[in-house]
Amino acid sequence: MEARDPELRKELNATLDARRELGEDYDSALVDSFLEKVEQRLDGTVDRRMRRHLAEQQMVVARGSRSPQTTDGWGERYGFGMVSLILAIPLSAIGAVNADLSGLLVTWAGILGVNIAHAAHGAPWARRARRPKESGQDSPWEE
Repeated sequence: MEARDPELRKELNATLDARRELGEDYDSALVDSFLEKVEQRLDGTVDRRMRRHLAEQQMVVARGSRSPQTTDGWGERYGFGMVSLILAIPLSAIGAVNADLSGLLVTWAGILGVNIAHAAHGAPWARRARRPKESGQDSPWEE
């Protein structure tokens, strides 16, 4: 298996080494610490992508052309699904640790809701219901 992020791989190895040295008593603290580092890494990646996307939109507006067509292609849906599943792991752990089975169920209901909303956003019937953006509006929720 090829490591995509060598720093994260080092963090995982350090966490596993610390677990071996400290024993099972510190498992939850070590897992929480590692998950926090993964979450920070994901947040940084999402921030970079959002900034790039916003910069691209600003360039389109600055050039005076229409905003780019949103393509709800397979890649976007696949990527969103993968991110949802990756984030589901730490969120499930947090929900289950804090509120047992009910916390886990609420967590997965939220994950399911977000994925349904994302899937409905690209549905043909949802596109027809959207109003065209009026000039002067800067709402990020409308296309």
